Amino acid sequence: MADAKTPSPGASALLIIDMINDLAFDGGEDLAPAAIAAAERIRGLRDAAEVAGVPVIYVNDNFGHWLSDRNAIVDHCRAAACRGKPLIDLLRPRDDDYFVVKPQFSGFYATNLPVLLPQLGVSRLILTGIAADICVLFTAADAHMRDYDLWVPEDTVASEQSAHQQWALELMRHSMCAETAASDALSLAAWLDRA
Repeated sequence: MADAKTPSPGASALLIIDMINDLAFDGGEDLAPAAIAAAERIRGLRDAAEVAGVPVIYVNDNFGHWLSDRNAIVDHCRAAACRGKPLIDLLRPRDDDYFVVKPQFSGFYATNLPVLLPQLGVSRLILTGIAADICVLFTAADAHMRDYDLWVPEDTVASEQSAHQQWALELMRHSMCAETAASDALSLAAWLDRA
């Protein structure tokens, strides 16, 4: 895992956006199958990131609970009756993963992410999570404005409607210069080699 005290310029970080989620909202039932499929792909990327020493940063909604922290959010979402429990079973944060709580759509808005990434020497981001057309898209736009190179593997994001997901990926590809190749078409090692 990368050490915040020894930045390595040009490094990548894996961002997992809003996957610690109860899916308890209108449209959550529709999103669940695609989100679980994306979680399985993200798990593979997370495992590869661990081997490669790429930092993993969970960027997660606080569900409007301003006193929440990482453990409270995880515990809430892994309740037995929770629709999002399969996501937590696949992607529960590990002790050495970073966890950034966000109050709005973008992972950069009113969070410590803009401080953390330079401390890690990161200039390239791999964005994964839900929803592709909302929080992933807004985070990608803010990252692009800050000159981060982006990879948004199309099989690691999900939206309530596949048409919305495809629209968002197209926008990120053409307006934000994001690579959107699937994680089985572009390996993490190949992405890292591009640096």
